[in-house]
Amino acid sequence: MIEKIVMEFGAYPSQSKVARAMLQFGFSVRDGNIYCGEVKLSDVSIARALGVDRRVVKATARTISDSRELSKFFRYLKPVANLKDAGPEIGWSTIEITPDDADKPGILADVSRIIADAGISIRQAIVEDPELSENPKLYVVTSSEVPSGLIPVLRRAKGVRELTLK
Repeated sequence: MIEKIVMEFGAYPSQSKVARAMLQFGFSVRDGNIYCGEVKLSDVSIARALGVDRRVVKATARTISDSRELSKFFRYLKPVANLKDAGPEIGWSTIEITPDDADKPGILADVSRIIADAGISIRQAIVEDPELSENPKLYVVTSSEVPSGLIPVLRRAKGVRELTLK
């Protein structure tokens, strides 16, 4: 989908910026309007947040609506509550992993197996898309604190370059 966005908005860097942000935040486009879940967002508020003119936001939504392929994709995007920063505030742990190669399969599987073998439940796992993020990471939020003895085991997991525990 990133390739389609690049092709569609290649000549319009500001619109490309808006489309990428919409993808990052899970904003959908329906009937030429931009939504966060069921909440209709104003072009002005999106424009201010992204540092573009409101007309760029409107043009981006219109371009998406007019494209059969983009419209089908953006219609179904949904925002997700990201618990990585909030979890540690209530006694959960967040494990932040920088992979050697984000396209390498099995990183999440190996990390989650290690956590499960330790008897710890995973509340959430969020993997940043390597096409959307310059330095993609894997965030795993656990339902309890991760014991310090598990850290060296997780550091040796498949594809892990760096690991931070919060």
